[in-house]
Amino acid sequence: MDAAIAVHHGLGGCGFLEAVYEEALAWELESRSLKVERQRECPVIYRGRTLGVPLRLDLVVEGKLIVECKATSQHSQVFEAQMLTHLRVTSMKLGLLVNFGVPQVKDGIRRVVNNL
Repeated sequence: MDAAIAVHHGLGGCGFLEAVYEEALAWELESRSLKVERQRECPVIYRGRTLGVPLRLDLVVEGKLIVECKATSQHSQVFEAQMLTHLRVTSMKLGLLVNFGVPQVKDGIRRVVNNL
């Protein structure tokens, strides 16, 4: 959460595309000696067949936490449903939705858990 706040403050608040916040957040987390994967691809399997379009995760931190970056003025329950699907597909337990499109990013952070 502290890294997201630092990025939001460092970039001057909202107004950028999600990709800008994602790259800045990845850099901020890496500068704190955390292992970060950007745009990790995960296969999507339907009826035993791997589909040609993989799921792409914005950030995976230390192989344990999915971080999804948003840059919208309003939160949607769809974001949390998508995160829960991402957690289920990857068998991970914890995800953070970070919406950089709000005046104070601390108000745009949501924790999503899978079977905890």
